[in-house]
Amino acid sequence: MKILIKQAKIVDPSSPFNGQITDIFIEKGIISKISTAINEKADRVIEISGLHVSPGWMDIFANFGDPGNEFKETLETGAAAAAAGGYTDVLIIPNTNPALHNKANVEYIVQKSRSLPANIHPIGAVTKNTEGKELAEMYDMRASGAVAFSDGINCVQSSGLLVKALQYVKAFDGILIQVPDDKSINPHGLMNEGIVSTQLGLPGKPAMAEELIVARDIKLARYAESRLHFTGIASKKSIEYIKRGKESGASISCSVTPYHLFFCDEDMKDYDSNLKVNPPLRTKEDKTALQKAIHDGTVDCIASHHLPHEYDSKVLEFEYARYGMIGLETAYAVLNTAIPGTAQEKWVTLLSVNPRRLFGFDPLTIEEGAKAILTLFNPAQKWVFEEKDIRSKSKNTPFTGKELTGKVAGIINEEKAIII
Repeated sequence: MKILIKQAKIVDPSSPFNGQITDIFIEKGIISKISTAINEKADRVIEISGLHVSPGWMDIFANFGDPGNEFKETLETGAAAAAAGGYTDVLIIPNTNPALHNKANVEYIVQKSRSLPANIHPIGAVTKNTEGKELAEMYDMRASGAVAFSDGINCVQSSGLLVKALQYVKAFDGILIQVPDDKSINPHGLMNEGIVSTQLGLPGKPAMAEELIVARDIKLARYAESRLHFTGIASKKSIEYIKRGKESGASISCSVTPYHLFFCDEDMKDYDSNLKVNPPLRTKEDKTALQKAIHDGTVDCIASHHLPHEYDSKVLEFEYARYGMIGLETAYAVLNTAIPGTAQEKWVTLLSVNPRRLFGFDPLTIEEGAKAILTLFNPAQKWVFEEKDIRSKSKNTPFTGKELTGKVAGIINEEKAIII
């Protein structure tokens, strides 16, 4: 298949064409020519006003339900949502049924997702059934295609178990992903503990529950001399700990979600259960600190935390609603809207360059002879996100009906092209 992209601005810090508006000709999944005017015959011509092209984006934390929870999401609907959000690669968490905690389950994901438009990469569980009691078969899972290890939405509570896991993955330069949440601190908290939780009459979960795990795990990673990634960071103090930890030489990195950059606890006054997430939305001061950490380089990448839930798990009393929202399709637009004026190169670094480097993938670059793994987007386009736009099987998002700035036009993943 021959694809011709007309007059697109290249956003790629590693490309010799960075910042230039050019034509790109793709043949058999390879970029064969980049020039200001290409007149080759193509099977498909993509010409969109204001189009930007970057190396394909990678999400590092999404749940696709399969196996066991296909009523929430399937690999097919998850991949469709990812492509609509500009993602060519997605790392999926092991909180399935059964959990991705052994070689067979990892191989199942690898084989079943081969033909999908986005590349799906399984994250193996750190512990059996993600229960935090006994280490899983990480070496075997690595050999079968697990690209990282995590208990997903379940934070590993035991220091002894986590340090063993960190030491274990050193043998193959593996990396662990941790959502920081000390479950012994007010486990019944429904939102961030503070003035707003008091006003709403909802039990609060203090930021300390996140910060204690961050502080502890930095020490454990330093002790084990191993690699650890924090995701879903929501507190100003956590960012300070991570910054100091990096300066002290610990092999740590972190990601934030688009929704923690967009919302704070003050937005929860309508009891919208789509805003019930973990770690919870924190104060406006915390949100501002996260936005600042995007610019100063403390945050390494963006994680969508795409957690789909069917209607019955979300549309009920706030207390009983499940945690999480879908996020792949709106991620870029939310980022671009939450922190206007941010250079597009910064978003491409956080969405493509850094996640690939952190999780051991080959770097992508836009140049002649390179694989055509590209994301197409328009940073200036204003649009309203509607329910009919949702490709995910679940609809649990607070962004329905909101005007956003920056729209994804599609992806090209070698021979596969999804243009929205």
